[in-house]
Amino acid sequence: MMRFVNFPLFLFLLFLGGCSSEAEKNPEINWTKEDSTNMNEKLLEQEDFEIQLFLANRKNWKMDKTGTGLRYEIYKVGIGDRAEAGLLAQVKLHIEGLDGSEFHTTPDGEIESFVIDKSTIETGIQEAIKYMRIGDHARLIVPTHLAHGLVGDFDKIPPLTTLVVNVELVGLIAK
Repeated sequence: MMRFVNFPLFLFLLFLGGCSSEAEKNPEINWTKEDSTNMNEKLLEQEDFEIQLFLANRKNWKMDKTGTGLRYEIYKVGIGDRAEAGLLAQVKLHIEGLDGSEFHTTPDGEIESFVIDKSTIETGIQEAIKYMRIGDHARLIVPTHLAHGLVGDFDKIPPLTTLVVNVELVGLIAK
């Protein structure tokens, strides 16, 4: 036996069920500065734990840690001038994530350049360059807050990604 459904009544009831008050559509969010601080502290703790696990599997890496959380090791020492803010750094880079995902490599035969402390390159790389001399090769672990932060680079690097960087300081030019 077929049941008859009053289609206009059905649509009306569906419409009423779909309607809600403005408060239900836009609930008030009570997020405080303290909530943000706590969330950031938890993210930093988790990231530090992941970095420690990563380094536990690389016992031959002897990394120094700066006050900002950057970890670096100069594993091949050069003999050239020391880098400093305002100079044009000429570098070769290889950038990947802790999981080995490759994000960027300077093409063979090419050199990349940036003005130290006056460019958009990752803050952690700029900080590390200032510990280096021409000819140095270093490996870095750049925490999220010194890399691309909560949003990533909107291209290859996902949000909240710690970077592992190999950098060679090829040259320095006064600007």
